[in-house]
Amino acid sequence: MNDVPVLKGALKRYPTTKAILDGKVSSPLMRIEWSEVEPIHDAFKPMAQRQVYDVSEMAVFTYLQSRTYNKPLVLLPVVLAARFQHPCIVYNTDFHETLTPDMLPGKKVGVRSYGQTTGAWVRHILASEHNLDLETIKWITFEGGHLAEYNEPSFVTRSAPGSKLLPMLMSGGVDAAILGNDLPDDPKIKAVIPNAKTAGRAHYDRTGLIPINHMLVVTKALADSRPDIVREIYRLFRDSKAAADSAQPDLRPIGIKAISPSLQVVVDLAHHQKLIPAKFRLDDLFADARAILGADAD
Repeated sequence: MNDVPVLKGALKRYPTTKAILDGKVSSPLMRIEWSEVEPIHDAFKPMAQRQVYDVSEMAVFTYLQSRTYNKPLVLLPVVLAARFQHPCIVYNTDFHETLTPDMLPGKKVGVRSYGQTTGAWVRHILASEHNLDLETIKWITFEGGHLAEYNEPSFVTRSAPGSKLLPMLMSGGVDAAILGNDLPDDPKIKAVIPNAKTAGRAHYDRTGLIPINHMLVVTKALADSRPDIVREIYRLFRDSKAAADSAQPDLRPIGIKAISPSLQVVVDLAHHQKLIPAKFRLDDLFADARAILGADAD
């Protein structure tokens, strides 16, 4: 047992990862020292740029940009986080009696980073469901992306140094803001999208598509040197999900067939929003995973 490798990992606690993090699902082939980074997006930049973990949760748009800039990462067909994003663009009724999607052209809309996953999904909703030209909105960002090589589009403006998104929303510095887990529980903060609490589920019921936030990656070095361990990591995540209560709808699918329709939307919208310069084929994105996992990849 002394020669069992010890890997470093970064992972957030979800119902489907609880068994892994609690040690109830484990492997004799390796031991993983998990860091429960909070907020988890703080793990994405060092993983993308320097591969500081062997295995990590990663925002799906960060992975696509990593792929664009030839970072040595392998995508596994495991969705770790997804949510219905319609409630995530909000406004402050202290400054706007009402604010709807058709009123956004010319308005200042703040988002933590232009490449933030929630921001990308909200923009997709505005474009595809409300027919907005995204470049007519004054996008204000507060930090750069996870890849140093990426430059924000010319129609995006960086906020003044030291400014913060939520305080600017509360003070009227932006007309609307895209927020995720940090959405304030404040009665004066309202959703821009009508029927936001039900619109996401209604879209899912019509299409079966899920708004993927985070997936699982391993380093290319690990995949090349120990494909057996990568197969075992994949098994751990499947077993951990199986140990969780089965939530419906299933927003955390595992397997290429289950993920591919939604991932195709991710690729298309990433290209449309200038997050990546060219589209990827899904067969290429999953080529390494399929070679390692075989039939289990599906």
